[in-house]
Amino acid sequence: MSEESNRQLVADAFEAWAAGTGGVFDLLAEDADWTIVGNSVASGTYPTREVFLDTVIRPFNARMSTPLVPSVRALYADGDTVVALFDASATVRDGSRYDNTYAWFLTMREHRIVSAVAFFDSVEFNDLWARVQPARPA
Repeated sequence: MSEESNRQLVADAFEAWAAGTGGVFDLLAEDADWTIVGNSVASGTYPTREVFLDTVIRPFNARMSTPLVPSVRALYADGDTVVALFDASATVRDGSRYDNTYAWFLTMREHRIVSAVAFFDSVEFNDLWARVQPARPA
């Protein structure tokens, strides 16, 4: 795939996420690894899509009363990598706001994300994770 087609694929996924009709995680290959850099409670490398979703994304979403909505500042493509710089916010189950800024480095192969490295404000994330318990599934 070309740089521009990779960038457009990720742009479309962010648009779907913002609209509530899909999202970037839909592009993850089953064996994609996701690394969260830094010192947050979620920092580490997750070896597969399902491990990442089960360990980080589903518990994160279960702490929210509204979906996290991204607002893309910029998307850059270089070779097989797309870099997304974006803000995202939601209302938390305790009524407070969650606002964070993210930089994701997404390695693409055959219309899929095969590897990701993510940066964000770990203080904001850790506060949410410690303060709010996830809702139990219905």
